[in-house]
Parts: sequence; C-alpha cells; structure tokens
Amino acid sequence: MYELGVVYRNIQRTEASLADALGPLGSATVHEAMGRVGLMKPYMRPIYPGAQVSGTAVTVLLQPGDNWMMHVAAEQVQPGDVVVAACTTESDDGFFGDLLATSFKARGARALIIDGGVRDIKTLQEMDFPVWSRAVSSKGTVKATLGSVNVPVVCAGALVHPGDVVVADDDGVVCVPRSMAAAARDAAEKREANETEKRKKLASGVLGLDMYDMRGKLAAAGLRYID
Repeated sequence: MYELGVVYRNIQRTEASLADALGPLGSATVHEAMGRVGLMKPYMRPIYPGAQVSGTAVTVLLQPGDNWMMHVAAEQVQPGDVVVAACTTESDDGFFGDLLATSFKARGARALIIDGGVRDIKTLQEMDFPVWSRAVSSKGTVKATLGSVNVPVVCAGALVHPGDVVVADDDGVVCVPRSMAAAARDAAEKREANETEKRKKLASGVLGLDMYDMRGKLAAAGLRYID
C-alpha cells in the first residue's frame, strides 16, 4: 500500500557520475546488461523523437485527475534529477504541461517520466524538455487530493525508489536501482564494446549465421536448404 500525504526531502541519490554514464549506453543495452529487468511497459513513449537522458529519480505519487503533487515535487528537484510520476490508479488526464515544465527546468530537472497524460507537446519540444508518458491528453486536472513525493512507486510496471537511476530514449525507459548502478554501468559498457566488434564483423559481410555459430543448431532443428 502506498504511503500518502508525505514528502521525503533527504533522499540518497545515486552518484552523479554513474547516472551520467548510463545515459549514453541507452535503455536497451542497460536493460540487457542488468539481466532484462527494470524496463517500463512499452506504452511509455517519448512525446518527441531523439531525446536521450539519464538522471536520478525524484518520485511522485499522483491521484487520478489531480496534479497537486507535481507542484510539491518541483520543490524537491535538484539538478540532474528525472521526475518519475505514478498514479494510484490508471489515468490518462493531462497532468503536465509547459508551465510545470518551466518550473521543473528551472530547478534542473532533465526530464519527466509519467504513467499518465501530458499536454502542450509543441511547446515542450520547443523548450527541449523531454517527457515519456502513457498518453497525450488536453484534459485538465484539479488540485485537491494528497499523494506523496519521494516514496517508492510502481511506474508502468517498474518499481522505482527515490535516487535510483532512470535511463530513457526512443527505445523505452529503464530503472536502475541505486545499489546496482555501478555494476550495471560496467556490464553495459562491456556489452557495448562487444556489440561494437560484432557490428564491425557484420559490416564486413560476415553473416550472423556464422558469427553466432548457428548453422549446426539450425540443422539439428531440421532446417533444410532446397536449391
């Protein structure tokens, strides 16, 4: 059960250098390197293509159709944070727009990840403020019911604790637990180096069939070539 009506101010954030290092590696590589965990559901899409970010999570628990706690969360944002907003129940309303984005950006937030709706997409793109959301909706919200800030939340199927690392790009959004950040970075960098070598081989004309030694297994499975 969620804890309501609280704001935790002194959260322990992942070291900035670790959070920064994970972003360029990309959500897919980080997700695979961690053992295929931490990935948010694929309905979480960027509101415009090309954005790629990572940062430490400030979490927000919203009530359906109510964005009051987004304003409360703005006060807790520090430079390098990514705001991660979940809702107590499914809601596609437009919780966030250009005014809140202006506030978040002034505080140093890098992006918003929200399992809900957003609006003012054109202006947000002009502001270069990335958002990943479950929906885009013009429908407004009220400010009437308490949620919480900096409590553990489940956002689009992924458990996020305050201070965890969030990596987001065109492929999706992945959460890296703070305790796993260093190991995830090392494993992701190793995976990226390995894939760079594979890319060179494929570009030279080597087939995946041979690079991955697939031919014997395919034959054993019954694959036949017919001329």
